[in-house]
Amino acid sequence: MSYLPCVEIEPSESANAAVIWLHGLGASGHDFAPLVPQLTLPSELAVRFVLPHAPSIPVTVNGGYVMPAWYDIYAMTTLREVDTDRLRQSAHEVGKLIEREIERGIDSRRIVLAGFSQGGAVVYHAALTQTRPLGGLLVLSSYLATADTMERDPVNQSLPVLIQHGVQDPVVPEILGQQAADQLRAWQYPVQYQRYPVEHGVCPQQIPVISRWLGECLTRAYE
Repeated sequence: MSYLPCVEIEPSESANAAVIWLHGLGASGHDFAPLVPQLTLPSELAVRFVLPHAPSIPVTVNGGYVMPAWYDIYAMTTLREVDTDRLRQSAHEVGKLIEREIERGIDSRRIVLAGFSQGGAVVYHAALTQTRPLGGLLVLSSYLATADTMERDPVNQSLPVLIQHGVQDPVVPEILGQQAADQLRAWQYPVQYQRYPVEHGVCPQQIPVISRWLGECLTRAYE
């Protein structure tokens, strides 16, 4: 079976948990690698970080320029006109990475999906349609692009979800993050929504919060 190419950061001991983290438009799996050493996780956790690279495709809103992208964006409207078929295909590829972690001996409940911007839209779809119970869903500066078409699986109805968004984000306006949180609450998922004084990126204040949240999600799987 073929998989997305990935940056993989292994723990010092044999991995007993995994975080699959998707980058944003025009970036790569290396984008969030520098953040991993900054995370402080419980000592009993040995987390493998899997940071896949998106394929390079033409992106309409950037004049058809070929760049790493999880899907095409047709228009940067408030509703975000995107290639949902390609988005679903990217989510399918994430599902294959989940299965690979399970084959490596990781319990699916000890796998967290994370994504920034475009990557966040993909992991929303991947997590909520996943037939395996997961450990958590982290979404940064993103939006829910497939709310009207996704077939959610009840196995992750109680999935912990943490959404963080910059209040000054000019690329993905915060209203899109808030709308995603509202939709998930309407679907009765346990959602935390947090706002930060940042544009389209991650600020230092977010790191300890993400660390604690990941620790809680992955430790809970022991119980």
